[in-house]
Amino acid sequence: MRFRLSVFVAIPTGQRPIALGARLELTMQELIEKIAKALVDNPDDVVVTAGEAGLSLKVAPGDLGKVIGKQGRTARSIRTILSAAGMKQNRRLTLDIVE
Repeated sequence: MRFRLSVFVAIPTGQRPIALGARLELTMQELIEKIAKALVDNPDDVVVTAGEAGLSLKVAPGDLGKVIGKQGRTARSIRTILSAAGMKQNRRLTLDIVE
């Protein structure tokens, strides 16, 4: 089964679009940090650390539910993104969400 993904980007008047060849390179740690900061109410409390077993994500106690999501769906999605990004580097990473 094939899927087609269409992306539409609104470009403000007077600004040039980003060149198609431009790439935004992030480390896995920065990627998880940016995603988590976008989800929580207290982005200053987001800490992502790299260890031997993988990445560890720590957020404020009140924001823990936002990172985990209903029935763990948000956490599973973040782990899926991490897994897909790791495929490019031939690495398998795990994400632990700590209280």
